[in-house]
Amino acid sequence: MPWLAVANRYTAAVLNTELIPATEASSGCLMVVLHGLGDSMEGFRWLPHALDNSRLNLLLVNAPDDYLTGFSWYDIAAPAAGVERSRDLLFGLLDRQRADGFATEQTFLFGFSQGCLMTLEIGLRYPHRLAGLVGISGYAHEPGNLVAEQSPVAAEQSFLITHGTADPLLPLAQTQAQMEQLKAGGIRMQWEVFEKAHTIQGEAELEVVRKFVGDRMPAS
Repeated sequence: MPWLAVANRYTAAVLNTELIPATEASSGCLMVVLHGLGDSMEGFRWLPHALDNSRLNLLLVNAPDDYLTGFSWYDIAAPAAGVERSRDLLFGLLDRQRADGFATEQTFLFGFSQGCLMTLEIGLRYPHRLAGLVGISGYAHEPGNLVAEQSPVAAEQSFLITHGTADPLLPLAQTQAQMEQLKAGGIRMQWEVFEKAHTIQGEAELEVVRKFVGDRMPAS
């Protein structure tokens, strides 16, 4: 039973994480950071400084599969099983954060590329409302199914999705059409386009992210 063997291998996978505490020690706000293909948590150690938010704890996460010098959330040639496996692992991770004192409604997701796809998966399928979801330079896996199978709280989630005009890996028109499909399905989304390739554009894009996060954090 090869499918069962694959399913068991996925279930046994473990997500390695590292918490970077907020400088305000009593803060209960959390951002879970999901990297892209071939990257790791090491690629986002700059993010706490760039976000410049003393109340935000950041949880850096490594995807479960080895890929070159980093990790992968799913097989890009046959993504379905890996997306489902990683989604279940992230559900469990979020459940553990809630048990550890980080309320889901004060928890953000931030994902780049493959991490953006997983952010969309979590936002539309997780049964609890999050503070906000940020997806950068990514795309959706089977957006029609995402709309049809969305959780009862999906329409209450707040998304910021950004993309580049010159992305050589994920053409803007393709991702934009997917995001329009999600919005037509009732998903609340702020869609922003920047003059960039497959990357984070810099200060202009970071400022949009900072505002999105700051506007959704509880009053101090």
